Amino acid sequence: MPDADEDDGGLSARWALILAVVVLLLVRMLVPFGREILYPFTLLATWVHEMGHGLTALAVGGELSSLDIFWNGSGLAHTSAVAGGWPRALVSIGGLLAPPVVGASILAFARGPTRATIAIVVLAVSMLLSVPLWIRSATGVTLIPGVAALLLLLAIKGGDTRKHVGAQGLGVLLGLDTAFGLDYLFTSSATIDGRELPSDVANVAAEAGGHWLPWGVVLALVSVGLVAIGLRVAWMSPLALPALKWPKKRKDVTSSRGGRSNL
Repeated sequence: MPDADEDDGGLSARWALILAVVVLLLVRMLVPFGREILYPFTLLATWVHEMGHGLTALAVGGELSSLDIFWNGSGLAHTSAVAGGWPRALVSIGGLLAPPVVGASILAFARGPTRATIAIVVLAVSMLLSVPLWIRSATGVTLIPGVAALLLLLAIKGGDTRKHVGAQGLGVLLGLDTAFGLDYLFTSSATIDGRELPSDVANVAAEAGGHWLPWGVVLALVSVGLVAIGLRVAWMSPLALPALKWPKKRKDVTSSRGGRSNL
């Protein structure tokens, strides 16, 4: 079934997904300075991760005071008033699962140029809103708006193919963020801004019980499963957005008035 959201000359959702995966793998693995080229998207993944911590804290009745994002791609969410036990464990889990959840959602939704544009704009605007609300580190205040501006530039100036492939690429990058950083799921500590702190899985184990290693395995499997679901939905025949139908004026023998069509 063709995608009604595609313009002439646009890619199908499947070809957009394939092209996005191939380009990302080539840039990351074969292109010199590939990781540096993808640096803005590293910051994006860090922002999603830290926002996952913060929004989960708000969801379980806590507070999000600020977010720090550092030049090396690490970050820190400052939360408070979260009860111990499972609520705190969920805050740590929320950061780990946020990138694959957001990535899978983008993959499932952005199956055409129009939907890709919506996904990119929502992500960019959310980043911009978070800067005055929560971000306090110099790197975050300086670079997060720049990353958001790049996304908005793609949404406004990019052609259908660029937007489509770009959105799918964002979905793949975020979806695989946890997989690319599997070492973080299997360590009890992390160095953030020069400080040695417990890792997220260590925090989960401390609050929910058990050893951090099995928690790392469970969260890795959940992350991979989320990515698999996103890729599966992205590969399906896409469903087009409903077409907008404008009311047409109708003429009658005795009278003439504008009517409203049912959508």
